Amino acid sequence: MRIFAAAAIIAFLAGPAYAQSQSIPKYGDTDKEKTPQQIEGERQAEKAYKRSLGNIPDQGPTDPWGNVRSESAPKAAAKAAPSKRTKPDTTN
Repeated sequence: MRIFAAAAIIAFLAGPAYAQSQSIPKYGDTDKEKTPQQIEGERQAEKAYKRSLGNIPDQGPTDPWGNVRSESAPKAAAKAAPSKRTKPDTTN
C-alpha cells in the first residue's frame, strides 16, 4: 500500500511540473511564424523602450567610496631622483 501511495504522490507532483516546461523545438523543426499583431507589438515595445532610455537624465560619475575618503587627501610625494650608482673600480 505504501508503494502505491508513493507512486500516486510522485505522479501528482510530476503533472504540474511537466505542464510548466516550455516546448523546445526539436532539431529540424521550423520556427513558428509571428502574426502581424505580434510583430507590431514587438516594434512598439522596442520604440517605447528606446523612448524611456531618452527620458533618463545624464548623471555624473559616482564615487561609491567618497564618504570613506577624507576631504584633504594627501598628495603623492614626488619621488626623489635615485642616486646614480657607479660601478666599483676593480682594477688592480
